Amino acid sequence: MATTTPTQAHGQGKDVHGHGGHDHDHAHVPGLQHHFNTPEQQKEAATLGMWAFLITELMLFGGIFMAYIVYRWGFPVHFVDAATHLNTPLATLNTVVLLVSSLTVALSVHAAENGKMRRVLLLFGATIMLGFGFLGIKGYEYAEKFAHCNGYSTPIAWATGTGQHAVDECLVPGRAFLYPESHGATHGGEPAPAAPTTAGAPTPYQLFFLLYFMATGLHAIHMVIGITVMSVIGWMTWRGKFSPAYFNPIEIGGLYWHLIDIVWVFLFPLFYLI
Repeated sequence: MATTTPTQAHGQGKDVHGHGGHDHDHAHVPGLQHHFNTPEQQKEAATLGMWAFLITELMLFGGIFMAYIVYRWGFPVHFVDAATHLNTPLATLNTVVLLVSSLTVALSVHAAENGKMRRVLLLFGATIMLGFGFLGIKGYEYAEKFAHCNGYSTPIAWATGTGQHAVDECLVPGRAFLYPESHGATHGGEPAPAAPTTAGAPTPYQLFFLLYFMATGLHAIHMVIGITVMSVIGWMTWRGKFSPAYFNPIEIGGLYWHLIDIVWVFLFPLFYLI
């Protein structure tokens, strides 16, 4: 009769339960979750899942883009005239801010790959500050619209009660929306075509600014989420959770941030440069 040594019995016991060798291997791989066999498999699954999520995000913005295409095709002159009331210089500055933030994110992934975690922290800090800068500029641009609705030229004039606006215009949905006859809007030096005045029907100008606030507001919400994600990953980096062998969350967070930038790259010309 064959006998079994204690060592063999111990090894067989691990095999029967299916844990010993597998858990032992996982203990030597940083960040590898128990339901993955290799770091490569975990990275591929995480990346695939993130891309699937990003596709749903594109579908979300795609509805707004489709509405924009339809109404831009129906009212091309009105949309061009309405766009002149947006603050293009501020939007251009915001575009530069976002493009620089994309660079800092890409550099942070490269730094993580090379194990330079201190540099990752610095680059994440820069990205977060640029994100707050973008939101601050966008907030000022929104404040301009509310200031105009209340009869002031700038948000500062509105806050101080000075500098009454010479032109009465309101571009904020839910308030007295913009009508060309109310502020003498022009297109190419000539009076802009009169907007339809059917009772209860929105004018092309209202449609433009409704789409503008929907698109840029949704983008701003994603910016807030992106800053939160970057802050959490930065905290994990500070806690030493990542190494050259495992930095998947840094790459995944970078993908989400790049999505935010790409969406803005489309929003900027569609609304500001038409």
